[in-house]
Amino acid sequence: MDVAEIYPADRVTVREVGLRDGLQLVKAFPSTRGKQRWIAEEHAAGVRHFEVGSFLPAARFPQFADVRDIVATVAALPDAHGIALAMNERGQDEALASGVPEIACVVSATEEHSLANARRPRQKAIEDIARLCALRDASAHRPIVHPAISMALGCSISGAVDPNEVLRLVAACFEAGADAVSIADTVGYAGPKQVGELTALAVKLGGGPITVHLHDTRGMGIANAAAALDAGARILDGSLGGLGGCPFAPGATGNVVFEDLVFLCESKGFSTGIDLPKLVSVREVLQSEMPGEPLHGALARAGLPGKAAAA
Repeated sequence: MDVAEIYPADRVTVREVGLRDGLQLVKAFPSTRGKQRWIAEEHAAGVRHFEVGSFLPAARFPQFADVRDIVATVAALPDAHGIALAMNERGQDEALASGVPEIACVVSATEEHSLANARRPRQKAIEDIARLCALRDASAHRPIVHPAISMALGCSISGAVDPNEVLRLVAACFEAGADAVSIADTVGYAGPKQVGELTALAVKLGGGPITVHLHDTRGMGIANAAAALDAGARILDGSLGGLGGCPFAPGATGNVVFEDLVFLCESKGFSTGIDLPKLVSVREVLQSEMPGEPLHGALARAGLPGKAAAA
């Protein structure tokens, strides 16, 4: 699969990660039919990139037990692109067998976090990426391999992270054969200056597209996304209603609100092809499927600017 076709360099791509990152910590989660409705209504609103789930043991992560069904749901929609997370070799093999067109994986920015979160050193994580890329090259459908550097802008265990170490890991991912690499502010530590500077350096490295994955833990998510766009990032992640969180960031409000992120892109002159009123209305699916789950978002609260909103 050609990464340049999926992520064209001349426009901004916004990816809905609510079905995976948004659901990793929830106590109640949507039914398979609810997820399918979520995807169908977002697709009707113009969303095309969906992170559909993780290939993890269903006994421990029941919210992803239907990941193969959700992969198939996205594949059946015109121009829709599915992404699934694989955290280990078993997950890689299952993701490849599913036919999902993009496989995400993770490398921690710090050794301490890598050992605590994945029980492996970072070098092993890079070797796992190389293994996945070799399997990709031997497969019939050649999925995109898209690792993320987690804790890239601050680590919940080690604290501050050296940007040069993040850049070294980005380069190592590309050298291992990755098609694209994400920079993740996993616990929402950073502000716009940090995000902009690291994004600009990562984009300058070359090698492939750079995605910026942000969390809104300290209310900096949209400001950080604006800085990432200004620094040359053209792929951004968000989750509907700001669903999500991180086990290393208690009390975090989750990912950047997808609706607000789309509004930011449009306000900065980047066309996303997404109908914002239709997108906001998809929140009704989450409210019906997860009635106790708090949803965030300024756009949903205040509406689009204009006379109708003011009235």
